[in-house]
Amino acid sequence: MAKLTVIKGDITLQEVDAIVNAANTSLLGGGGVDGAIHLAAGPGLVDACKKLNGCATGEAKITEGFRLQSQYVIHTVGPVWHGGNDNEELLLSNAYHSSLSLAVRYGVRTIAFPNISTGVYGFPKHLAAQIATETVQRFVDEHPSAIDEVRFVCFDEENYNLYNDLIA
Repeated sequence: MAKLTVIKGDITLQEVDAIVNAANTSLLGGGGVDGAIHLAAGPGLVDACKKLNGCATGEAKITEGFRLQSQYVIHTVGPVWHGGNDNEELLLSNAYHSSLSLAVRYGVRTIAFPNISTGVYGFPKHLAAQIATETVQRFVDEHPSAIDEVRFVCFDEENYNLYNDLIA
């Protein structure tokens, strides 16, 4: 059974098999965690992402990690919050589920997630944390021997506290 953990820190420094990038649909870099991952991984990441031809919201694609400590980067696109009227909750859940499904296909045993869609995409942090933890817990319950650890890496104190409360 996978262990779910919460840490406050920088996702680019995680020593896991895969880190998840909260990407935009182009996969070619952006702000926030996306920009940080692209910067840390180096120019090879952009070149690899160009070959993927983008990614739809709620889906995931994978590249190698290049200069990161993780072997892989799983790029997923979370939804922009529009008040909850555009299937945002389902799309966010799909982003986590798609990332985990892809991880299992590539033999990833340890994976680190950022707080998808809670930055410039404006998803309410408490709701995003609830969706993330419930989706991940359901996935690991359904695939009990597939993944050893799922790590939620929170950059800010608010998300850290929200995830800690939900995991505890």
